[in-house]
Amino acid sequence: MTKEMTSNFTTREVKYKKPEWLRKKLTPHTQIEMENLLKDVGGLHTICQEAKCPNISECFANKNATFLILGAICTRRCTYCNVKTGLPSGVDETEIQKVTTSVLRLGLKFVVITSPARDDLKDGGAEQFYKVTRDILEKAPGTKVEILIPDFKGKEDSLKRVIESGAVIIGHNVETVPSLYRIRRNANYERSLEVLRKLKELGGDKIKTKTALMVGLGETEEEMIQVFKDLLAVGCKFLSIGQYLAPTGEYEKVIEYVKPEQFKRYEELALELGFDFVKASPYARSSYMAHEYIQEDSKI
Repeated sequence: MTKEMTSNFTTREVKYKKPEWLRKKLTPHTQIEMENLLKDVGGLHTICQEAKCPNISECFANKNATFLILGAICTRRCTYCNVKTGLPSGVDETEIQKVTTSVLRLGLKFVVITSPARDDLKDGGAEQFYKVTRDILEKAPGTKVEILIPDFKGKEDSLKRVIESGAVIIGHNVETVPSLYRIRRNANYERSLEVLRKLKELGGDKIKTKTALMVGLGETEEEMIQVFKDLLAVGCKFLSIGQYLAPTGEYEKVIEYVKPEQFKRYEELALELGFDFVKASPYARSSYMAHEYIQEDSKI
């Protein structure tokens, strides 16, 4: 979509019902089963639950989950995200064992670990990412781990620590185009790009970097293409693009329900520019079907 095509969407939210391609079938019984299992090992949090991800039933039915470490309270107040905000408690060392126990009990072969932003911690939580990942790899050696990190305020020591964890993919989401960065409180586009650049620079070929973008917030195709180029310039080759859906009416409004054919166009454009793997669809999220990225990359 061009700037001209989207100009009518930039000052108002969409007033019509969700289109057919966004009416996803839910299977609540499988969601309940997975939630009960997580409670059995001490009430672990998942980003699937905290962020009200629309894929929760599908992923839980397939015994897939993205574990949320370092608690469920974020120190930032992004206007698109449903994760609770406030002052978190200290680091819970017991969650290291709890995550590994869940991985073993579920027989997971690919695990995603993420966290809320923890600006209250000196390292942003990098050490806990390291410990959780190492524990999984040591006790479940057939399992691969992807981690999705906040920006750690760009601290190089924190980035070095997560690189040392053994994760095969390290993700950091830029989320949207620069002109819409007001929705990301206490973050900025240039710092997110620098995080991705440093991860590749410090990690070399052993680290694959990944990011995600939301659409439907008023961005233009030209802006998206420029972000694609910016990401490639910092060595990021894995990308997911999905439709933004407001958790409730209190959050950023949906400006447009992007059509499936536009997602296909974004995927084709990104691949042509040089990305190794792109997942672009209305329900794509940064950790949705995460194992598919490594299946497409024989080097991992």
